[in-house]
Amino acid sequence: MARLKLLGLWFAATVAGLFAMAWALPSALVGSQRTQRVAVALDQAANAAIGGSEDETISSRAGKGARRGVWHWCLLCRVLDWLDPGHCQKSIEADEGDVIATNR
Repeated sequence: MARLKLLGLWFAATVAGLFAMAWALPSALVGSQRTQRVAVALDQAANAAIGGSEDETISSRAGKGARRGVWHWCLLCRVLDWLDPGHCQKSIEADEGDVIATNR
């Protein structure tokens, strides 16, 4: 029974994600800020799917991982930083996911 509930949850999340992506397209075409909010929500969902916090973006997680020298996060940050210089460092959410110590 528990597996059936999880399957139902997966189906509902899939439908919600498809709806969000479909709704974001016209929003992007008219220049609505809703597009960015939907993109962040999908980014957070993807991070949760790969074992991260549901409240943290992949960029934030990658920035923290790159600071620790984890090779795959370093690689992702290099790609993202090529598109948007300093992206991972700007995206770090210190209070989400693996909490990091702040410089005081």
